[in-house]
Amino acid sequence: MYRSLNEYIARLEREGELIRIGAPVSPVEEIAEITDRISKTPGGGKALLFENTGTAFPVLTNLFGSERRMALALGVGALDELSERIDVLLKQAAAPRNSLSDKLRALPMLAEMARWFPRTVSGRGACQQVVLTGAEAALSALPVLKCWPADGGRFVTLPMVNTVDPETGVRNVGMYRMQVFDDRTTGMHWHVHKTGARHYDAYKRLGRRMPVSVALGGDPVYTYAATAPMPDNMDEYLLAGFLSRRPVKLVKCVTNDIYVPADCDFVIEGYVDPAEEKAVEGPFGDHTGFYSLEDRYPLFHVTALTRRRDAVYPATVVGIPPQEDAWIARATERIFLAPIRMALQPEVRDLTMPEAGTAHNVAVVSIDRRYEGQAVKVAQSLWGAGQMMFNKYLLVVPSGTDVRDSDALARLLRRIDPVRDLVRSEGILDVLDHATATPGFGGKIAIDATTAGAALNPASQSESVPQLSLPEGCRTDLLEKWGAALAFAEPGAGVRTPEGVRYFVLFDPAAAELMPEELLWLAAANTDPRRDVRTEGATLVIDARSKRPGEGGNPARFPNVVTASEATVGLVDRRWTEYGLGAFVESPSRRYRRLLLSGGAQW
Repeated sequence: MYRSLNEYIARLEREGELIRIGAPVSPVEEIAEITDRISKTPGGGKALLFENTGTAFPVLTNLFGSERRMALALGVGALDELSERIDVLLKQAAAPRNSLSDKLRALPMLAEMARWFPRTVSGRGACQQVVLTGAEAALSALPVLKCWPADGGRFVTLPMVNTVDPETGVRNVGMYRMQVFDDRTTGMHWHVHKTGARHYDAYKRLGRRMPVSVALGGDPVYTYAATAPMPDNMDEYLLAGFLSRRPVKLVKCVTNDIYVPADCDFVIEGYVDPAEEKAVEGPFGDHTGFYSLEDRYPLFHVTALTRRRDAVYPATVVGIPPQEDAWIARATERIFLAPIRMALQPEVRDLTMPEAGTAHNVAVVSIDRRYEGQAVKVAQSLWGAGQMMFNKYLLVVPSGTDVRDSDALARLLRRIDPVRDLVRSEGILDVLDHATATPGFGGKIAIDATTAGAALNPASQSESVPQLSLPEGCRTDLLEKWGAALAFAEPGAGVRTPEGVRYFVLFDPAAAELMPEELLWLAAANTDPRRDVRTEGATLVIDARSKRPGEGGNPARFPNVVTASEATVGLVDRRWTEYGLGAFVESPSRRYRRLLLSGGAQW
């Protein structure tokens, strides 16, 4: 599709989707603050190419940060085209072939599929036009970003980490952040649930060093594929080949036997030694909108740094939503909806993960309901399926409901019975979930709203608000649409639950001015359904306040929200006209600094 990242950049520029910034900028916090402002503008703003970074290389950010750019990156006019294409393919693949003529008609499809498989090529690729080994392979040459003030250092944020299972030879390409410790070592932040960690354990059992090669840039479809929730033991470069309709050409690395895309921009070659003591990594301002705190992860040792002569360094900035990762998640919804229907749940009609849920926390699924308990079946199956196992709150609605229409969802949610329609469970959560006392494990809730609208008059868009006796200081602006009253009180303080509301949600006082989408983000992030969600009569009570570390069933550590420093905000304010970004955009961090619990990464 694109022969290089520069070719994609040229396409973005032709489409009016790119801004070049010629003014000198620092990779330490300044680029992140500019990107955060632009990515939160309506529609995701533009991609940003920082041409003067104090290094030999420009930095590209927000490259996937809109529906239009996501579609351009994947070579389609609209993301729904991907759903249709995969649907047709799976139906063809699953069709019975009883006769010889049926089998012959399948040959063109099989021939097309064969063309998607990655291919190895001899010699060196464009990614090896410049080869540095030994002391010359210095990570300080790269414009690696430090995004937020309490970050533990600079982090590589869009790495395609290539590893191979030592027992099966099957490749994996994952995206695991890498904190740069010095010129020759980084952290390797693969969580226990990830394939990279499984490969690491296999090398540890065998008592062998683990070769690892990290690719950056190239055709943006490679970067997307590294983020995709592919089944274990399936090659991400096969997905990239399917999406781009051409095979990924791979070349052998210089200092290990890993194969990487020949046309990527940078390759950082090296190894991880499982016999070596793990290093302290973090904190890091994460996609949850909170810092992920210090922990121990393997050390990655650099043996070579290779690149294109015209290399561009790609990076993403994550933090309080919306950010670029929301658009990546939207593509994943469309690509993996058909396989979910085919392999797991044929009754599933549509699925969305709202950006306020930061990919895992909140999902809405519509189903064809034919029998009692079908929503429970769907919830339990999805919670056991790939990265959907990380989901915390799942709303199940009837087919015909637009899962992206907040008015339609609100009408259903006002009519659920919190005693009858709640499905409670426990299971795997994202290791980055900070609300649970047991890292990577906690509560889950599904709401069965498949019968909630059965007696609903479609013409009725709202209901009259009853006269209620609410605690002092409650917000009632969400009462008419959502049936929700909001109270703001210090963590641990008792608050009377009013009668007559469907949902009663408790927040810290500092959240009182946040918008509904921001409150949804905060509520989903700050709660463990086991501890923080209860029913009182016909009211669902949700305690979304910060958790005092170590008290009761609270986590031992509780992180801060991610915001830029006042110094960086002031710097970008003063320099705004130099950047050539058009009308001034206020820093989102000014809005969120009131949520800070301390001056560091954690309370």
